Amino acid sequence: MLRIKKLDIFIARQFGLLFVGTFFICLFVLMMQFLWRYVDDLIGKGLTIDVLGQFFWYMGLMLIPTALPLAILLSSLITFGNLGESSELTAIKSAGISLLQTMRSLILIVLVIAGVSYYFQDVIGPEANKSFAQLLLSMKQKSPELEIPEGVFYDGLPNTNLYVQQKDMETGKLYQVMIYRQTGSYEDQAIILADSGMLQSTAEKKHLLLTLWSGEWFENMRSQDLGNAAEVPYRRETFAHKQILLDFDGDFSLADASGIATNAKAKSTKQILHDLDSIRLSSDSLGRQFYREAQGYVFNTGHLTKADSAKLATVSAADLPTLDSLLAQQSQDGRRDAVKTAARQAQNAVGDLVMKSDYAKYMSRQERMHEMEAIAKFTLALQCIIFFFIGAPLGAIIRKGGLGVPVIISVLVFIVYYIFDNSGMRMARDDNWTVWFGKWISTMVLAPLAVFFTYKANNDSAVFNIDAYRQLLIRMLGLRQKRNIVGKEVIINDPDYAADATQLAHINTLVSQYMSEHHLLRWPNPIKVFFRPGDDQQVQVISDQLETVIEDLGNTRDQRILHYLNSYPVLATHAHTRPFRRRWLNALVGLLLPVGIFFYIRMLRFRLRLYRDLRTIESTSNRIVEVIKVKREK
Repeated sequence: MLRIKKLDIFIARQFGLLFVGTFFICLFVLMMQFLWRYVDDLIGKGLTIDVLGQFFWYMGLMLIPTALPLAILLSSLITFGNLGESSELTAIKSAGISLLQTMRSLILIVLVIAGVSYYFQDVIGPEANKSFAQLLLSMKQKSPELEIPEGVFYDGLPNTNLYVQQKDMETGKLYQVMIYRQTGSYEDQAIILADSGMLQSTAEKKHLLLTLWSGEWFENMRSQDLGNAAEVPYRRETFAHKQILLDFDGDFSLADASGIATNAKAKSTKQILHDLDSIRLSSDSLGRQFYREAQGYVFNTGHLTKADSAKLATVSAADLPTLDSLLAQQSQDGRRDAVKTAARQAQNAVGDLVMKSDYAKYMSRQERMHEMEAIAKFTLALQCIIFFFIGAPLGAIIRKGGLGVPVIISVLVFIVYYIFDNSGMRMARDDNWTVWFGKWISTMVLAPLAVFFTYKANNDSAVFNIDAYRQLLIRMLGLRQKRNIVGKEVIINDPDYAADATQLAHINTLVSQYMSEHHLLRWPNPIKVFFRPGDDQQVQVISDQLETVIEDLGNTRDQRILHYLNSYPVLATHAHTRPFRRRWLNALVGLLLPVGIFFYIRMLRFRLRLYRDLRTIESTSNRIVEVIKVKREK
């Protein structure tokens, strides 16, 4: 039976207070970052306080699922960092309570927060996204004269596309203006070119006044369908100054949300799964229909019956010259008309295929976006748990509270998460990665880190021990370690010089025997290196005996001996025989040829290094023995 203890209440209270504070801080930071994307839609629009309040309210609701994991990460880091810094965590562990037992109340709280996060995304989030998109669209349509971009066509005006090459932000004047107006069919449209212009709202906010200077007006005169028999006549007008009144309601009103409702972000999980079936069924049926229509483009001329098309479909390559001869029998005008008709039909077919291809890509993108949004509801909730198992163990390891180190670590972890999550989203959206891989890659990267930090913190392992990582790096790269033996100020026992000299002479004998038996300058057999067991114990014996003598002679007051002791190399006792101690690992490396070549060359380097070290040991030992002999004679 689960019993609530005072320790659980104490830690839950510490975490709860910090979580509330950090949550609002994280939400504020995210809202400010999010606000910069839409600051141009707010400035100069004359929006009322209630509209701005709705904008920030819906923005906050949208960003709550993102702020929850970050708040959990930061609050858990500070909580356990404070406990470690005040030695409370040490007292808890000394009482026989493990780190996981200390975290159990917070684990339950985080699980509840993850459930709330999923419920929020599934129920409240879709409505917030829908309302925010509807409000943003209405704000963009409030004052279109401020929205006109440079260098692209703007379609925010009714029945009008406006192109502006340059815009003066201070005066609002537009330069190099091109306008396409269409009020009916394709034939009933106008093209207006002007050197400059200005777009302003009328006083009653019901119309837009477009003032143009130094331009030309081209307009079609008829709107009926004339077919291919004749061209559509048009009129041309040159003007120095012209004003055009456009119907536009400038008062703020919510836009139609029918198109926004199809967005995947505005749907719950149940709605997404339901719409996914419809999208897939529609994509499959359209794909089959497009394929059947594409097959008909080969012989369908638009003037043949199905029976004629079937006959033409049976024409073989050998019959093609007959078709050429039939074309050659036609008159010059007939051949020209046939070629024009074929080119026009081919162009229409290509255009139709491009349109269908774009629509198929759109349907595929819609399917991927729905799948990504459904997965995101689970991954964001799961990030709350993962971030807790990263933050709490790290806080227990670094033992630093406050807002200094925890904030830095939280930002680094969140940056890693954001890079992987955003990159995966973009790659999955563009169909470069599968949807599940793109949306789960951030979880797959951070989940092992959470397990690693939790394991290390629960076992009191030194994760950030720089010396341990330095020694590991030195061993991996084979870097040489230098001795640093200095004279001691207080010496209790003087060295036994006679015994040390005898031992050094014995070590030289072992070195001579070893070098005569082992030819270190020869290339060893790769089969023996990677696939046969064995180790070199003689070098280990030489190293152990040498270290014993060095330790004893380190108590000397003779500076010459101390100088010679620092000349002794630190022997690598196993790297010259095989890459690893484990036999299966050596065999695996040997089978991987490029990796095996690297380790084989590395082993040759250590053999050459051992040869030089043994020669240095011989010469240094002889010098020390001579110094000891002179000292004894005195």
